[in-house]
Amino acid sequence: MRSAIWHILTLALLVGLFDLHQHVSNLLPANQAYAATSAAPQEPSAKAKRSHTSPVRMSPTGFGLTTIQNLRTASAPGWTRLVLDLDSKARPKRQPQLQAEGVTIEIPNTTLSQPVRAKLAAGKVPKHFIITQNSERSVEVSLPAGSFQSYKLLTLANPYRLVIDVIPTREPLTVPLVESAADRGIPLTTPPQPAQPRAKSIKTIVIDPGHGGKDPGARGQRGTEEKDITLKVALKLRNLLSKQPGIRVLMTREEDQFVELEDRAKFANGKEADLFVSIHVNSHPQRSVKGIEIYHFGEAKDQRALEVAARENGTPLNSTGVGWEYLVADLLTAKKIEESLELAWTAKEAIVSNLNGHYALVDHGVKTAHFYVLRFTSMPSILAEIAYISNSAEEDLLRTGLFTTHVAEGLMEGINTFLASSRFATR
Repeated sequence: MRSAIWHILTLALLVGLFDLHQHVSNLLPANQAYAATSAAPQEPSAKAKRSHTSPVRMSPTGFGLTTIQNLRTASAPGWTRLVLDLDSKARPKRQPQLQAEGVTIEIPNTTLSQPVRAKLAAGKVPKHFIITQNSERSVEVSLPAGSFQSYKLLTLANPYRLVIDVIPTREPLTVPLVESAADRGIPLTTPPQPAQPRAKSIKTIVIDPGHGGKDPGARGQRGTEEKDITLKVALKLRNLLSKQPGIRVLMTREEDQFVELEDRAKFANGKEADLFVSIHVNSHPQRSVKGIEIYHFGEAKDQRALEVAARENGTPLNSTGVGWEYLVADLLTAKKIEESLELAWTAKEAIVSNLNGHYALVDHGVKTAHFYVLRFTSMPSILAEIAYISNSAEEDLLRTGLFTTHVAEGLMEGINTFLASSRFATR
């Protein structure tokens, strides 16, 4: 009896499931009814295939491509400046020498933004510069022959930018500088201009021998103290510069005395100095490290630069003082940083050139860090680390009069080159 009842219930259940399947099949479209009752995989549609197999399109700039986001120009009596604002670091290539048609500066792996292209199309660039996107991944800046006497190219960071300064020819321009700091719609034929203020006949240079008095600075293995070496080089540099016409030399200290960093900066600012040159001697835990490096004010790029600045400032590594972001917002500071970079490179090249013929020199280049005396002076300022007193061979050199004389001569040549070739020649 129970077996018969069980068979009847099983049959009823099967009939119900069949009816349910039929009901679902009627509700679904014909091409989906099979899918509701089968686990077999389906072939994707042609549209689905296209959506999954089409290649990913790159952004217009692509990977590893620097974009010139903006361009700015400024001019003053004796010079014209082009600034290219970048979104990442660029490595421009320049022609080794002036060609018959001028100079071409290639900036590889770079593209022009639409706003920059619009400015170029509108002719908002001085005559001295011709900017073209000569390929998808390369920009060229040409300086036509006859439009300038000399030029200088600077690569800057924080933010990234390229700066090109030209000293124009004396002939009047044939087209106006449409977007320059002094732009007022200059006509095709420039009318006589009022006399410009004369450049300062005397340039004041403040030399800052590092440390002094109770602050010996770094010490060498033979007991040589940084404060003595920096004063020796500073006095030699003062004597050399004092012989130059039109230069007044002042020093933050002339003997073994302690001077606060704040007072050094105040002294230079109070004297309205044109340049500030601080002289120091480096030190490193690894005694094999040697060489020369020149600093200007800026954000430290590595731990070692932070350590050097902290040692010279006499502050802990985590003490940075005024925020970098507030300083770079100041236009005067930005201009000072650019000129300090130019001075640093000029001085470094002159020192290296002067020393290379006599010593096995290691050139560590130009660096940036938050040195107090560079941060709070209002004029172009550099800090020269002329050798490593922690290296026994360089300590021996620092103890000789000939080496310190060569360093002083190199600094003098760099300063003279900077004063002659920069905007300071027209100030």
